[in-house]
Amino acid sequence: MGGYLDAYGVADERRERLVKRTIVWGAAAVVLAVVLYLWFRNWQQEQVVKQFIALLQEKKYQDAYAMWGCTPEHPCKYYSPEQFTQEWGPSSPYSNPLAIKFGHEDNCGNGVVFEILEPKSEPPQALFINKENNTVGYAPASRCPGRHLQIWEFFKSRFG
Repeated sequence: MGGYLDAYGVADERRERLVKRTIVWGAAAVVLAVVLYLWFRNWQQEQVVKQFIALLQEKKYQDAYAMWGCTPEHPCKYYSPEQFTQEWGPSSPYSNPLAIKFGHEDNCGNGVVFEILEPKSEPPQALFINKENNTVGYAPASRCPGRHLQIWEFFKSRFG
């Protein structure tokens, strides 16, 4: 027969285990949420850039020009369809879209800057994707101004 004090502290141990498990699982959920946010925050803009590169690969230059918010009927004021074809068409350094790689990716105000690396092109080209309407354009620089934490790029280089 068990003694009076045999069950003493069992409830406290259960409660302590429950609190520890709750804290560990809560911290794991927060870490997972942060990682997923960092991984997918620019997903839509990445798809826009991939679609732009795919249109170049398929040689659909008018459709790619339309992604800049311009059409042959209503061309951009400072960027004509002829200039676009000259810069992105078959005679440009970007004539082989399969060789294009992506460098840095920066959130910059209301858009995302993607650095495009092409072996034939120096320096790298930077594209700006507007988050509001997903239009493509040239970025003024390959990196947004200001300081940059390289933590995410470090993890992408190690595990991506």
